[in-house]
Amino acid sequence: MIWLDSVEAGDAKVVRALVDSAAIADQGESIDAQALRSLTAPDVAARHLLYREDGRIVAYANLFGAHADHPAMAEVVVSPEARGRGIGTALVGVALDQGAHVWAHGDLPAARAIARKLALSPARELLQLRRELSDLPELHVPQGISIRSYAGPGDDAELVRVNNAAFAGHPEQGGWTVGDIEQRRAEDWFDPAGLLIATDAADTVRGFHWTKPHTPDLGEVYVVGIDPAAQGRGLGRTLTLAGLRYLRDRGHGTVMLYTEADNTAAVHTYSGLGFQRYHSDVAYSR
Repeated sequence: MIWLDSVEAGDAKVVRALVDSAAIADQGESIDAQALRSLTAPDVAARHLLYREDGRIVAYANLFGAHADHPAMAEVVVSPEARGRGIGTALVGVALDQGAHVWAHGDLPAARAIARKLALSPARELLQLRRELSDLPELHVPQGISIRSYAGPGDDAELVRVNNAAFAGHPEQGGWTVGDIEQRRAEDWFDPAGLLIATDAADTVRGFHWTKPHTPDLGEVYVVGIDPAAQGRGLGRTLTLAGLRYLRDRGHGTVMLYTEADNTAAVHTYSGLGFQRYHSDVAYSR
């Protein structure tokens, strides 16, 4: 098994179909959007492992985000018809040999069984929280703050600045470039009206809430980033609520979000807005 720096277009299409079939079988995502995007985004520093049987790709592993401050994060998916033969365990072992932590989305029984077999321990827990969009609280914007929608590429540099200050050292969300904004802006789901930006009296960006539609009913709090210089003013709650109201007004009935389980401030804010735990993703390590 050889790690690749890029994937040919035909193989990338096969991997995406494999991921879709696994998501149906597991009733949830098997690898996240960032890993999928790395299949076709040459500027995303990811590595790829294709596992073939009789020339056909039946499993895939992704290695992303290696940094001096944190290990790489790996994701593994096995085609439903190829499961039960030790392929997943083998790919997880290969990823661990790279020093990676391995995500188990939904922490399903099969993933826990592999963790026990390899004597792994949880290293990170990512909570998925949800709430219905009925009966939202009133929106109160702090004095001196204005909230507007994304105005175009002229906003990108400030969005990157705030994002990287808010998520400094974060293995997935930190270290964005303008190219990361451009890639997401090119996605079918992107709506400039759903990227809400908070500015101060000097028109400096102090925070943003990027929403994302998934289905006609389900929307997502995709990213909420607050400039550290503006923390302590309730801006995170304000922007979150503004995005919830935006999603509700466009017909979504439910909203989801992801947050680290040990981010007590974020969990407190979201709990205060009525979010409840839906499931969790666990990253395992040796």
